[in-house]
Amino acid sequence: MNEPTESVLADRLRLLVQTVQRNETTLKRFQHIELALISAQTLTEYFDTLFGRLPVDFALSWVGLWLDENSKVVGELLGQDAMREAASEYLQLGTRHDPDLVEALDNGQPWLGMPDHGNLGGTLLSMFGAITVESMIVLPLLSKDVPVGFLCLASEDPDRFAQGMATDLLERFSTIAAASLDNVAHRERLKRIGLTDPLTDLANRRYFDERLREEITRTARHGSPLACVFFDIDHFKHINDLHGHAAGDRALVAVARAARRQMRLADTLARYGGEEFAGLLLQADRVGALAVAERIRKAVNELDVLDDNGGRMALTVSVGIALLRFADATNPMSSAVALVAAADRAMYLAKHNGRNCVEIVDIEP
Repeated sequence: MNEPTESVLADRLRLLVQTVQRNETTLKRFQHIELALISAQTLTEYFDTLFGRLPVDFALSWVGLWLDENSKVVGELLGQDAMREAASEYLQLGTRHDPDLVEALDNGQPWLGMPDHGNLGGTLLSMFGAITVESMIVLPLLSKDVPVGFLCLASEDPDRFAQGMATDLLERFSTIAAASLDNVAHRERLKRIGLTDPLTDLANRRYFDERLREEITRTARHGSPLACVFFDIDHFKHINDLHGHAAGDRALVAVARAARRQMRLADTLARYGGEEFAGLLLQADRVGALAVAERIRKAVNELDVLDDNGGRMALTVSVGIALLRFADATNPMSSAVALVAAADRAMYLAKHNGRNCVEIVDIEP
């Protein structure tokens, strides 16, 4: 058998060096993406890296994420603007009980190939919009060893993700992606704890004040009307004295839940302090604000909250509303102070007029 010539050996060495260099470049790209994911402080930064930077750096036609909506990590992220903005095109939520996905979630192994009817890639791809895909890899995402979703990487090259190819690097990447999503959820949980009243699970006063500043600025810029609602539980001190503080806490929780159900998801409801609650109603005119306030008053009045002896505690609220149609763009804080003060005055006017009623005040900047 003839020995390879010097030129053949040189060619083999050159190809080997090129392969090593290419693999090193790929590894560095992955490391840069992984570092960006790990460093993400917000869900927006995480999604920007995953859906924006990753497909560009690795010439992918599409990157998608399917997540179990009942998982703890998703529960801590629901409601964020980034979730709504990514939905449909890049992000889909479902449940692990979906018969087409449960086996793949439990299996925990990557899937590769051409997405088609009847296989995992095709099932996942059908949940998103029209996407040009010739090959795809589906990587399971695990949070503390519990499957929470799939990361999908797609290509227009049919040979890009073929069965039998090595997936070690991509599996490592999916582990980093899952851990980074956990990190973002943990940061959001800590933020939420700092902005949430622990008893009622409503926003606290700090969060309300931040939202008020944001919405006043929006009103000043766009002229969108804003309503502030203040209400508190009538004779709450008497409730605590007569029934005890545990029963008083149950009353606070029940009122908070009843009031929250009468408001839109985009509106803000906070425990402002003690037995006092404050709400911001976006795009609310006089008729709309009065309707919400009356629903809150009626819902609380109909509550069946029991004391420690099983007796029903009669609960009512006095509700005040202030409307702001225009805000001072040069000094939005003055409009915020005026709005809150007017809502507070309206609430005390409701108390003065017999309690368990609604009063409204119009203000100008």
